[in-house]
Amino acid sequence: MLLIDQDKDIRLTPPIGLGSITLTGAMFLVTSALLGYVSSLSPFPSLPPPSGLPFDCSVVLLGPLFGLFSLFPFDSKRLSLYLNDHQNPIKFVPCSNVSSLNCELLLWFQIYSPQLDSPPPRWVHVAHGLLLFLYQTFDAVDGKQARRTNSSSPLGELFDHGCDALACAFEAMAYGSTAMCGGSAFWFWFISAVPFYFATWEHYFTHTLILPAINGPTEGAEWWVQAFGKSIPFLSWLPFISQLTMYKAALYLMIIFAVIPTISFNVYNVYKVVKARKGSMVLALAMLYPFIVLLGGVLLWEYLSTSGLMNNYPHLVILSIGLAFVFLVGRMILAHLCDEPKGLKTSMCMSLFYLPFAIANALTARLNDGAPLVDEFWVLLGFFGYAVVLYLHFATSVIHEITSALGIYCFRITSKEA
Repeated sequence: MLLIDQDKDIRLTPPIGLGSITLTGAMFLVTSALLGYVSSLSPFPSLPPPSGLPFDCSVVLLGPLFGLFSLFPFDSKRLSLYLNDHQNPIKFVPCSNVSSLNCELLLWFQIYSPQLDSPPPRWVHVAHGLLLFLYQTFDAVDGKQARRTNSSSPLGELFDHGCDALACAFEAMAYGSTAMCGGSAFWFWFISAVPFYFATWEHYFTHTLILPAINGPTEGAEWWVQAFGKSIPFLSWLPFISQLTMYKAALYLMIIFAVIPTISFNVYNVYKVVKARKGSMVLALAMLYPFIVLLGGVLLWEYLSTSGLMNNYPHLVILSIGLAFVFLVGRMILAHLCDEPKGLKTSMCMSLFYLPFAIANALTARLNDGAPLVDEFWVLLGFFGYAVVLYLHFATSVIHEITSALGIYCFRITSKEA
């Protein structure tokens, strides 16, 4: 076993040349294992943590592209103090960006129920649990791999947080299939996307991603694996609680105890930073505009629709708005990495261009005895296609620009020859 020393650059052996990376299932995992043997050459020098930052923060200079920087998160979680050291002994790990993409690909195999309201076979639940565990594992490994090989780059944050943002959509559908909650699966995407976007917004202004003492992906997992009655025994005697379905109870509890407190602290932390820098809170809040309009537009579309979009086509609705959400998150992360001026980025509004047509088409159905101008399934499919093209164009453009500017590869640790 190889014990990782994060303060030293190490070389993984034997070095193996890389071919193309397949993006399908188990073959991708096999390829990623081969990628893990590539020798690591680090073009990025480490910097000591600046004064005034939490003890667990460090800064990495992200190469010759001026203005690019990143702060490793401050982790105050109690479990990490006990478990973090035990996660280091490993034999090999793929490039950190490959790990991020791997964890996302593992979620693509979790869609089974067509309307998320029918019971899937038992093996689907087993597969979901296994793939979710693998996703969490790869998601935790990529940052460690980047730090120990001293290969942190802007792509690392874009891949990591971009895949996490997309995972909100896939996990909402996977949970919707498990709980058989149908169109209500959208609201599980909602309660994961809202704090995610606000945390990214907070990170943009504070330059730190603070993980609280109780955090959903780690401590939360220790809670939700328990039986519902054991988790909240003191509420079992209330008639309203006892009559709630499991998914509704989970939804309400997460909104009250997780979403609202989280976004409240996000806004408060941004307000403190903006006030200390004598900036404009209006400009800060303006960056929330595209996300709020995206949510409001989709909800208005659903309200006007006579086709029951969320109940009949939950996969398309969640995937479409999920991809538009990933574009917004990626654009804000890029603005943070490039230290762009604070305020609304007009390019973020590209995620909203399709919605006026969709809303107008749904409105024609209200005015025309339930018959829309264009069948809403095809309109929804068009929204999905638009979101796919929008995000793929953004992702490929950013990957090309950053790899060219820094002289690095996307899925390899080695640097390009001058």
